[in-house]
Amino acid sequence: MISLLINNQIVNKHIRDARSLIATQDPNAVSAAIGVLDGVLALSPRLEAALELKARSLLFLRRFREVADMLQEYIPSYRVCSAATGDESSSSLSSSGSGRVVWESREGAKLLPKCEDGDGGSRCFSILDIKRKVIAGIHRACDREGQWRYLILGQACCHLGLLEDAMILLQTGRRLASASSRRQSTSHSDDTFTFSPFLPPFPSTNPKTNTNPMTSSLHPSKPPSFFSESASTLLPHIKLLLRRRAAATSALDAGHPNEAARHFSKILETRRGTPHPFATSCLIGRAAAYRAAGRVAESIADCNRALALDPTSIPALLTRADLLESVRCLTDCLRDLDHLKLLYDTIIRDRKLPGPVWRPLNGEIRYRDVPSSLRALTARINGIRQRFAAGEGNNVDYYKLIGVRRGCSRSELERANLVLLLRHKPEKAGAFVDKLDFSDEDLDVDAVRDQARMSALILYRMLQKGYSCIMATVVEDEVVEKKRAVAPPVYQGVFCRDMAAVGSMLSRAISVKYEGLTC
Repeated sequence: MISLLINNQIVNKHIRDARSLIATQDPNAVSAAIGVLDGVLALSPRLEAALELKARSLLFLRRFREVADMLQEYIPSYRVCSAATGDESSSSLSSSGSGRVVWESREGAKLLPKCEDGDGGSRCFSILDIKRKVIAGIHRACDREGQWRYLILGQACCHLGLLEDAMILLQTGRRLASASSRRQSTSHSDDTFTFSPFLPPFPSTNPKTNTNPMTSSLHPSKPPSFFSESASTLLPHIKLLLRRRAAATSALDAGHPNEAARHFSKILETRRGTPHPFATSCLIGRAAAYRAAGRVAESIADCNRALALDPTSIPALLTRADLLESVRCLTDCLRDLDHLKLLYDTIIRDRKLPGPVWRPLNGEIRYRDVPSSLRALTARINGIRQRFAAGEGNNVDYYKLIGVRRGCSRSELERANLVLLLRHKPEKAGAFVDKLDFSDEDLDVDAVRDQARMSALILYRMLQKGYSCIMATVVEDEVVEKKRAVAPPVYQGVFCRDMAAVGSMLSRAISVKYEGLTC
């Protein structure tokens, strides 16, 4: 008993120290507070106050991955995926899945344990009614304490690109907050989005404007208005991105690739930063749209951007390898396929799919399909190497790469080349990085820019070489045509002279001998 009291005193002291460090809003102090809270959680792993303070501190420092690792069992798609596949936690269910997945995650995933409120309509005085009311009050307090999981995890999922999960979590947190407010005051309508003073406001995740107080739990008299403003702007942005991606996917399925590419471009060029994992999937989708439209260079460029953001993206590697093989650029195709083979070997060696367990791969690959995919990939690599040894590697189809027909004119070639060179300049290749929201603190943004520039430079040189080869052919055709126009009409002249001779012969009088016939 004495040791329990001592532990409680130590825990309370550490909690007070952590709150004091958090109150400074200094990143170094907040990091120190996380260390203090880790010590508290070592003594009391389920202490709600310590868990909440640690989650808010991680969110303040933009360490979204650690928030997701800490609360991964509350991510809807992860819970549904784990329940559906058991050990294969990386099955076809994804946060970027269809509306059916969202509906299943809404209906099937119990995010937090909730109990029904007690019924206060009884008129009889009974011990059972009093007990029911007391238990209902306890459960309401538990629900109020658990609201922070929805709110913190919802914003972390948004920055990590799990937009469906973020939308479900934030909407659930909003409904719980509204219900809690209505229980406290009947003057609030369903549309009112405010939080009780027991729930501290949401910390700012913008490193440039970290002016949001994280310590309103120490000062409950402050009006908790920040999260209502944050969620009011975050939720519409999430819904807008999801609607545009759904429109792009529908257009691509309906056979309108240019319309799909336009919708994907709106997502990637939005003024508000797009989470970079979500942007990676949109780049892969736009590459598929460009490929369906026959725009090979644009499709390769989007695959380059996606691989700069995520070098282990299997769909991007497969798409770029297919595109390079379609234009008979076998050297670069073999490089991508070898990289893909290394990824498959790593998956088999580690016995897990790449990435964290709470991020499903949208049906891109399942662990049980890796051995068969590896065998097919090995056979494909051997076939391409045989083609390369036969001399096909030097016969690149530059017409398909640039997007012009065979026998095109000089003006058509120059127009297509000018558009491609202006669009794929290496010095502008890293500009898309500035429009993204990077949530991974381990990801080097400068390295992403450098990789994007290097890939763009390779594509740029390939386009220049293709332009030179096609222009040489066009010049040869023009020279032949010019010689044909200048040369004398040999065959026509001979024919005309023959006709003149025949005409003169017809105009001559033919001498006829008349001889008498004698019997």
